[in-house]
Amino acid sequence: MKKTIFLLAFMSLTIKAQQKTEFLIRPYLQDAEPTNIKILWETNQGGESIVEWGPTPKLGKKTSGKSYAVNYGPSRIHEVQLTGLKRFTEYYYRVRTANAVSEIFQFQTPPFAEDNESFNLLAMSDMQYDRNYPGKFGEIVNEGILPFLKSHYGGEIQDNLALVMIPGDLVENGSKYHQWKEHFFNPAEGLFAQVPVYPVLGNHERNSLYYFKYFSLPENGDPAYAEHWWYKDYGNIRIIGLNSNEGYDDLREQREWLKEVLDKTAKNQKIDFVFAQLHHPHKSELWLPGESESTGKVVKMLEEFTTRTGKPSLHFFGHTHAYSRGQSRDHKHLWVNVATAGGAIDNWGEFEGRDYDEFTFSDDDYGFVMVEVDNADPQNAKMTIKRVSRGNEAMFRNNLLTDSITIFKKEKKPNTPDAQSPANGKVVEITGTLLRAKPFKSDFEGAFHAASHWQVSTDSSFETLVLDSWKQYENWYYKENRQQNDDLTDEPTKRLEKSTQYFWRVRYRDQYLNWSDWSPTATFKTQ
Repeated sequence: MKKTIFLLAFMSLTIKAQQKTEFLIRPYLQDAEPTNIKILWETNQGGESIVEWGPTPKLGKKTSGKSYAVNYGPSRIHEVQLTGLKRFTEYYYRVRTANAVSEIFQFQTPPFAEDNESFNLLAMSDMQYDRNYPGKFGEIVNEGILPFLKSHYGGEIQDNLALVMIPGDLVENGSKYHQWKEHFFNPAEGLFAQVPVYPVLGNHERNSLYYFKYFSLPENGDPAYAEHWWYKDYGNIRIIGLNSNEGYDDLREQREWLKEVLDKTAKNQKIDFVFAQLHHPHKSELWLPGESESTGKVVKMLEEFTTRTGKPSLHFFGHTHAYSRGQSRDHKHLWVNVATAGGAIDNWGEFEGRDYDEFTFSDDDYGFVMVEVDNADPQNAKMTIKRVSRGNEAMFRNNLLTDSITIFKKEKKPNTPDAQSPANGKVVEITGTLLRAKPFKSDFEGAFHAASHWQVSTDSSFETLVLDSWKQYENWYYKENRQQNDDLTDEPTKRLEKSTQYFWRVRYRDQYLNWSDWSPTATFKTQ
């Protein structure tokens, strides 16, 4: 009996020793700093966690790390941190666990802010598995993103892309182990092996333990809520990751942490632009039920930060499966929905929607967003947001640029507009009048008239407004430009009170979100 037990145990050990170690998830990059970076991968069984690396394909250096169980099975996640790297430098690496050896990949470390380097970022979201289009995320990455990077910027991936941001819904059900490998990591392995990826939690992650095991995000959030919120600097950009899911969205701890980070960022002269990413929208033109009041509180904090510091900001989000780009009226702050990279599109008319003043462009399509940060002239640093569309079920698009906006670090005001008519106490009908101002002018080369803001009040301090109208040069809603042929130099009033004096003014905005000063106040009276 003992001999039989011994033989069975020996055979079991022999079979295990002979079992081939295989990659389940190939190497991907995390938490990059100018002098260090983390590399993770998953194998079907345990073994050493080794990264061989160096400044050339010959490698030459070796660093060991740790491994930990993913679930109750034998598979292991391996995590190795490389240290002692040089900033903004290209490195080669491969990973090794037992007889599993990866091919050689490349990555580039981030620059310091004072290096004034230019770089590109990528944002996409909601790539959760759709049974009707099961390979969509793989198509977005391998037929969309990778060819686009090559054709538009040239060079290797790590030379023309710094990092990937994902504001939530990476998988359809975060509690299902197989989805992480099959639906998220495997389709994007050619991208994630060469540039670091920074996600935040969406509702489909279900706060799963797998999310926290697979990602090694910056450890600068609240220790009691590790990896729920964090921030990452790359050059002159600060990216803030937040958790907008129910139960976390209104946590006092997260709000106080965000306030503290923004206060520190205000004093940090190296940071020119601030990006936040969170899953839920404050406003959604194609799907009203997806809106979140708590996100509105975050937007308000970012708006106040930008106006107080002069540092432009934006928030990336998803949840609604369609692209939208808007901007705050009184602040240099952008709203950008970067969905969808795989999840079923929320088509026009499919759900209750609304045409919001903030949004300039909305489209029901698949795609991704590029952010080009140009620091060639540090005094005129700028960022450009580009939407690259892959079309939808009705119309395919092969990486078509559908929307773009550029924001400069510095404010360059357009000329103050002249209020033309009615003026000088002119008497008008109580049915209303047409406000007119002179054409837009700006000393900023290339600037054009992108918005007008009109106000009419019964007092000269404009505290009692009877008209407060904000119009932009374009408003794409339900595939129609509702602002077509509006030159923004006139605006009708509504019905007015009789025998009343009114005060009115106007200001102009360029496409870079710079407002002019208000025009000198003009007056008119009703009969």
